[in-house]
Amino acid sequence: MCGIVGYIGKKQAFPIVINGLKRLEYRGYDSAGIALLSADNQLNIYKKKGKVKALEDTADGNDISGTVGIGHTRWATHGEANDTNAHPHFNTNGDIAVIHNGIIENYYSLKTELQERGYQFRSETDTEVLVHLIDEIKKNVQCSLEEAVRLALNEVVGAYAIVVISKNEPDKLIAAKLSSPMVLGIGDDELFVASDGSPLVEHTKKVTYLSDGQMAVLHMSGAFEVKFIKDNSVHIPYIDELQLKLEQIEKGGFEHFMMKEIHEQPLAIKNSIRGRIDSQQFWVNLGGVREHEARFKNAQKITIVACGTSWHSGLIGEYLIEDLARINVEVEYASEFRYRNPVITENDVVIAISQSGETADTKAALELAKSKGALTYGICNVVGSNISRMTDAGSYTHAGPEIGVASTKAFTTQVSILALMALQLAEIKGTLSQTKFNQYISELEALPAKIEHILKANSYIEKIAETFQHATNFLYLGRGYNFPVALEGALKLKEISYIHAEGYPAAEMKHGPIALIDENMPVVVLAPHTQHYEKVLSNIEEVKTRKGRIIAVVTEGDTEISKLAEYVIRIPATEEPFTPILSVIPLQLLAYHIAVMRGCDVDQPRNLAKSVTVE
Repeated sequence: MCGIVGYIGKKQAFPIVINGLKRLEYRGYDSAGIALLSADNQLNIYKKKGKVKALEDTADGNDISGTVGIGHTRWATHGEANDTNAHPHFNTNGDIAVIHNGIIENYYSLKTELQERGYQFRSETDTEVLVHLIDEIKKNVQCSLEEAVRLALNEVVGAYAIVVISKNEPDKLIAAKLSSPMVLGIGDDELFVASDGSPLVEHTKKVTYLSDGQMAVLHMSGAFEVKFIKDNSVHIPYIDELQLKLEQIEKGGFEHFMMKEIHEQPLAIKNSIRGRIDSQQFWVNLGGVREHEARFKNAQKITIVACGTSWHSGLIGEYLIEDLARINVEVEYASEFRYRNPVITENDVVIAISQSGETADTKAALELAKSKGALTYGICNVVGSNISRMTDAGSYTHAGPEIGVASTKAFTTQVSILALMALQLAEIKGTLSQTKFNQYISELEALPAKIEHILKANSYIEKIAETFQHATNFLYLGRGYNFPVALEGALKLKEISYIHAEGYPAAEMKHGPIALIDENMPVVVLAPHTQHYEKVLSNIEEVKTRKGRIIAVVTEGDTEISKLAEYVIRIPATEEPFTPILSVIPLQLLAYHIAVMRGCDVDQPRNLAKSVTVE
């Protein structure tokens, strides 16, 4: 989603803002822009379709002086990706500029009203409405920039994170948010504002997170104040420490962030379960679950809401919790949840899963759940995110920053947390024998080493990718716990290689997809040695009979499937509920290598954003 960076202080703003935008490139974007208050108090605006590098080239040779600046990377919603629609947007006189992440839902009515008052619009964006509205209010009310922004936002319906700059009040920046993330960085006599912590990490560790309905005024002196937009009342912010290290957001010798993050999964899972599990004393403890133990134990239903990869991890969570703890679980697309009038009561638990903790649809689903009195629980990666703050309890995955748009370590750490939750609930409800409980705990702790073993097959998987890089369609099949893995494997391939791929329950192949199978169709079959092994073996026979090209993921020591498949990728044996954490690794690697061979932008695939903060 769109990225925001702002700086006010004593240093030159241009390099700080530009480097900050580069830190935010992972969010996905199609244009970039910057506004600077120059040394002679001119408001200079440069913007360009394409990458931040194109913006740098555009600004080269022009006036880039000044110690106050704002920058933006845009992911197009209203209006195509071009130079004109890129942010910042400015008023008629060119003395106020605005950058915006989100959607102004009532922009059409506001635009019509402003046009009737003589305002001319240059762009097709909803954002331009904001800067003209601020300008109109400032003129009519004869108020400060701060008050004009506040009054304007009280007329706006939608979601936003905005930063406003004006050459008439050059010693301040105005920032505000509703439903889109925004963090303030506090330095020595300098201030920063950004969509997340990545642009701030090399400048300061002191941050504060704006809450929904708040605005901040950042002064050249390094002072700032936070107020509520609705009534202008003052809020005393909590100063936090940024839990982020510079090396975490750099490639560390890998060609792409995605490959780095695939290889970080052993450590990420260790961090996810550390302090929450003990294979010597045989206990598991998620603080949020323990705090609300009675409500979990007596829950009539657990509903998991999520989008994309997080939805796939939620499906595995359904299998885990129902299988181990015997609690009824439903998994919902967050984007559909509130539009179908779901049955949610105060006796239910609603779990929201989101890597970023900012997904708009998931937040909206949570708000509905909270209005019905349900206990809300968040599983997020980003500390201080909106979902982590709006839920009653939750668990951080501690995966570390995930820069690649295609989630990898986010998925495996989410499943790890859901496995811990299922085990803890099983212990609370007494649905597992002590022997089985102990086995599961021991096996969870063994998973990181087993992933490291799978990663050694990277070169072999690269050879498989070479064979199938020109395929136009893929089919992924799985049963039981590995059906959601088939969905996730197909999604990874679609996201970064642009090859059409579908994931199916293996038994459903005969109900349609089998018609597609011929000698040109690669079929990836998840076939670890589980209770469904014999049935999956039959499915493979059906594919082979129709000349489909089989890539099988099997348990080490398998002999039967190895005779049938064209390619076999072996994973270590584990307890069946944990097979997804291992079986997904080869699919991540396969998607990665195919995408690289096809010349695709692996870390920033076209049309995609890391965090979808608009509906």
